[in-house]
Amino acid sequence: MPRGIPNAKKDDSGMRYTSMHVPLAPNPKHVGTSYLKSETQTMWSRNAARKKEMVAEEVAPSPDQRRGSHVIVIHPGSRFLRIGRASDVTPASIPNVIARKHKPPAPVPTYVEGISRPRKGQAPQLAVSANSDGDEYAVDIASDDPFDTKMGSIIVSLRERMRFYKLRVTCNAARVASTFNEQFKPEIIPEINDPFLVDWIQEPLEDTEVLVGERALRLSDPQLLNYSVKWPIYGKNFNTRDYPSHQMILDDIETIISTVLSEKLNVKRPDYKDYSVVLVIPDFHDRAYVREFVNVLLVSLGFKQICVQQESLAATYGAGISSACVVDIGAVNSSIACVDEGLVIPDSRITLNMGGDDITEFLYVLLERISFPYRDINLARWYDWAVMEDLKARLCTLAEGDVALNLYDFVVRKPGKPTEKYGLRAYDEIILAPMCIFEPRVIEFDRKHIGLRSIPHPDVTEEIIEHPVDHVGLITSCRQTQAMIISTQHLLPPPSTAPTDVRQSPVPISQSQEGTPPPVVEPGRASGGVPTDAPMEVIDPQPSQSSAPVSSNYGGLGIDVCFEASKLPLDVAIFNSARASGGDDKIRKHLQAVLVIGGSALIPGMAHALESRLQAIATPLVPSMDKVQIIPPPKEVDPRVLAWKGAAVLGKMDSVADIWVTPGDWDVLGMRGLRERCFYL
Repeated sequence: MPRGIPNAKKDDSGMRYTSMHVPLAPNPKHVGTSYLKSETQTMWSRNAARKKEMVAEEVAPSPDQRRGSHVIVIHPGSRFLRIGRASDVTPASIPNVIARKHKPPAPVPTYVEGISRPRKGQAPQLAVSANSDGDEYAVDIASDDPFDTKMGSIIVSLRERMRFYKLRVTCNAARVASTFNEQFKPEIIPEINDPFLVDWIQEPLEDTEVLVGERALRLSDPQLLNYSVKWPIYGKNFNTRDYPSHQMILDDIETIISTVLSEKLNVKRPDYKDYSVVLVIPDFHDRAYVREFVNVLLVSLGFKQICVQQESLAATYGAGISSACVVDIGAVNSSIACVDEGLVIPDSRITLNMGGDDITEFLYVLLERISFPYRDINLARWYDWAVMEDLKARLCTLAEGDVALNLYDFVVRKPGKPTEKYGLRAYDEIILAPMCIFEPRVIEFDRKHIGLRSIPHPDVTEEIIEHPVDHVGLITSCRQTQAMIISTQHLLPPPSTAPTDVRQSPVPISQSQEGTPPPVVEPGRASGGVPTDAPMEVIDPQPSQSSAPVSSNYGGLGIDVCFEASKLPLDVAIFNSARASGGDDKIRKHLQAVLVIGGSALIPGMAHALESRLQAIATPLVPSMDKVQIIPPPKEVDPRVLAWKGAAVLGKMDSVADIWVTPGDWDVLGMRGLRERCFYL
């Protein structure tokens, strides 16, 4: 190599798409200047000094003005956008949906099935009866349908728990319920007797191009009225399935936020420059998602300054605790992360590709098998989806004692037709539906990824030094965490012979445990019938399988660690997250403070279902393990808004002044400024 050209191999800051080699960093011994050598010369220090000078010129707030009244807290989700002032008691929860005028023909509403379906043309397997030995808890399903096989394993798990609690089983309940539902005729309710009558939009609105929130869902037939209804956020990222361009997603998000601020909070667009924003982001977030969202708030909408906070940390603020294992069961995804003394442990983060929508869809599949009386249901229509959401909220339970052959009723409100009241008999369908998050065999994870794509190009970066990523992912580059690596080690081939070191194992492994846990005597986990394509077991890694050599093999093996880890049952994922947070003391600490938030946390019996399953997993694997405890949210606080409440607490604190990022900082530093202010990015 000619003299004077830096050695490119030793240059860790090489820029892409250029043939120019970045000069090496200068030797600090040869530098004679004191520029940027002290804290007072940084941009943050200069901004702080400038703010102190501006405070004297600003008009003092009125005494009756509440603290946090000029701070807007935004928590976007797949189904709802929770937004409000930090001084408010509760946020405004608006469906995160938008309807725009579309040139004819308008797109047809579609629905992506995320749950397995029974084989078409085959009569449903209704009889789950006792065997010839007279054991009422035995399950004998004579069918070659893969769906019946998956259902059988879930029913076995339920029967074992009912055996443990000495609860009787009604063997012919499915046949009795099906006979009743087939013969039921709906009752017509007059409009004058319907207190929740919906004011449907049945005529085209000439002067309205955009409908947001509840108004968008009141369209009687969006296709007939030439409207395109879309949900801009899906899970922990943007909904790229329904949008051809990610700029259209950002435009819709900007429109939704500005419309809600104007209608609900009476904050007009010219006043945005006087308001600060606290944005709640997912624990395991995509950097492009955070970058684009912050760009919308600071540049497009023009807010004064912004602070970004993770969901799990905000939830601990809302609950008033400093350490916990936070489980957020959302509509599309469930995220788990451990918080230790106010800091999120990065290696404990794990995201599961299942949530409340899967429970709703699975409940629909189960009710269809017992002749659901509402025959014309179509989950692609919002008012039909709302019927199933109402049934899930009122029927579903995880308490085995609530399983009985009961009679329920529900109301169907369709545009242009009178309100109908139906009756329904169901047995164990009400508990099998929410059990899918503990037994996710019926969830089609591969089908959920159809149509989703990455927003940024994987070969383009705005930073010189990249973060370690795994480009094998199906949707976006995904940073592997230790919790994900622990969860997927059983999918790897046996490691090569190497000297072992017991200290590398996150959990003490006895001599009798060779990579697999001992048999767990627990009523909620069946011992047989586990298919090989679903990671159902709690796998203890071999002592020789340390994190460094394992992570280097994923690219060559073609294993998407994030995707495979997203298939775990909820209880196994919580244990693996706690195990990745540190040693035995950390595991015990976090399993004794499990905080469950999100809409599905409202399911009756969720706390006991999690406690019993986690206790059965942790007792044989963690020495001196005490009782697993599920921490309830504070009194009279909805677990769905707990993360928003915590972010509102942060927005009212004096110490938040040190972590604001202004539009000027964002323009100069970009994501680097967020990372320096919020060090978890």
